[in-house]
Amino acid sequence: MISLIDYGAGNTASVANVLIDLKCEFKITKNEHEICNSEKIIFPGVGEASFAIRHLHMTNLFTMLRVVKKPILGICLGMQLLCDKSKEGNVHGLGIFPYSTEKFDESKIKVPHMGWNQVSYAKTSKLFDDIKDGEFFYFAHSFYVPNNKHSTSVCNYDVEFCASIEKDNYFGVQFHPEKSGPAGSQLIKNFIEKC
Repeated sequence: MISLIDYGAGNTASVANVLIDLKCEFKITKNEHEICNSEKIIFPGVGEASFAIRHLHMTNLFTMLRVVKKPILGICLGMQLLCDKSKEGNVHGLGIFPYSTEKFDESKIKVPHMGWNQVSYAKTSKLFDDIKDGEFFYFAHSFYVPNNKHSTSVCNYDVEFCASIEKDNYFGVQFHPEKSGPAGSQLIKNFIEKC
């Protein structure tokens, strides 16, 4: 069973549609017990970081997500919240990755970064099995995690930033695989079957 976390900031409907297409058993939940007992966890996110962190505390999920040993896939804001800090609202994240999110420079480029952009591999990851290097994925974000030693892929939008990140049982993607067509569906399938 896959737990798709519903904490008030998720893009759960689109992710659920992909899981239905992949014929996966899943539950949309914010119940700590159900999430702990699932095989895999998907942590989506659309919205503002401080709102999301507040809701994670209110639903008792903040601490649980920091210590659970099941594979977790953070999507967009979900990936950013896996980091130490977000400059969006100046909040502390889950602290899995020792980085702070930055805001794109609005004086140089249009913010948010929205639309299809190319992703280049930084290192091998099971998430990208059967997906070609240089594939295009759909992005929608104003803040980003700088490229770092945990990056498995990068993207460029005025600056090179982390498009995916990985450490132990924690995986994150800045783009929206659920809105990225066949390549995005393959990535979610890889997470479910291989991570």
